[in-house]
Amino acid sequence: MAFHILFEPEAIQDVQEGIDWYESVQEGLGVSFYEELNKSIDYLRENPYFRIRYDQVRCLPLKKFPFMIHFTVDEKNNSVVIRAVFNTFLSPERWKDR
Repeated sequence: MAFHILFEPEAIQDVQEGIDWYESVQEGLGVSFYEELNKSIDYLRENPYFRIRYDQVRCLPLKKFPFMIHFTVDEKNNSVVIRAVFNTFLSPERWKDR
């Protein structure tokens, strides 16, 4: 059974910042980032049970970009909640601010 995918507002902002940054580097690269993110999200719909990293938060790295999806699984409501989409080159302290 497929899980529903929900995004926290901060995660949507993370995604948009990633798209904007990659587009500023090279036209079309933001689209490639977004497509790669969507592939990973499609995978989460079917298989969200990755190892818990901290505080019930699980992580899935993107294959082609240095980003990691931080998410929780709500089995009761059959949903995956995307909490953040972080660039792994940035400081992990950024997560603590949320």
